[in-house]
Amino acid sequence: MDLTPYLETLRADLAAAAAPGGPETTRAAELLGHSLESSARLALLEALSDAAAEITTRLSDATVEVRLRGREADLVVSQVNPAPPADGPAPGMATPVDAGGDLTRLTLRMPEALKTHVEQIAAAEGISVNAWLVRAVTAAISVPPPFSPPPSRGRPSKSLKGYFQA
Repeated sequence: MDLTPYLETLRADLAAAAAPGGPETTRAAELLGHSLESSARLALLEALSDAAAEITTRLSDATVEVRLRGREADLVVSQVNPAPPADGPAPGMATPVDAGGDLTRLTLRMPEALKTHVEQIAAAEGISVNAWLVRAVTAAISVPPPFSPPPSRGRPSKSLKGYFQA
């Protein structure tokens, strides 16, 4: 998908809005239009990526990705897995908690080696890293928590348990 026509329309609209202001205002609008091109292109790509992610969450057997080739964005639809049998999802495949909800962005920090491993697994399955991570998190939260004994009523322990990050 070539984004240039959209950017040219934006530039033309800016010039048309500036025309009543005279030649100096028109020239300023032309300069502004050219300087905003990269920001507008980035905003369009981000909108396409968000749309692809939202569409992917609503599809059960396919993912939609935005791939950049030079200055063009290609939308790629990939088949994930065949549809699960009518009696329910396949073992190990969790269904999303709320597939119809709004999408949100999350920054996830992980060791480089783990990131590389996740990318390899997602590529082997033919899905995006984002789709793989969403599926992994969904599967993790659908597993019942392990049994934890009730707190003791005797003397309190002097050991500390938990996790802390400064």
